[in-house]
Amino acid sequence: MTHTAADLVEQIIRSTGLPAGEVRRIVADVAAYFSEPVEEYVRRRHHELRLRGGKNEEIFERIRAELTHRPVRAPELSARQLRRIVYG
Repeated sequence: MTHTAADLVEQIIRSTGLPAGEVRRIVADVAAYFSEPVEEYVRRRHHELRLRGGKNEEIFERIRAELTHRPVRAPELSARQLRRIVYG
């Protein structure tokens, strides 16, 4: 049995009582977050962590660790490969 986004929306509405429009937006946001390509994720996280004062060595190690915990696991990337994604 497969579930669709519509099934998920209906379940959340039933279990929380939140308005349908708000639940649809939340489900869409979560789906978009988890479907973000690895390269976009790496660039976005690098930017966020730099804004918080992170140093590249720490940032790339953190991103490598984060990539192993994503629902659709990314290939294992070295710090050099991450730098190439960020800086070209």
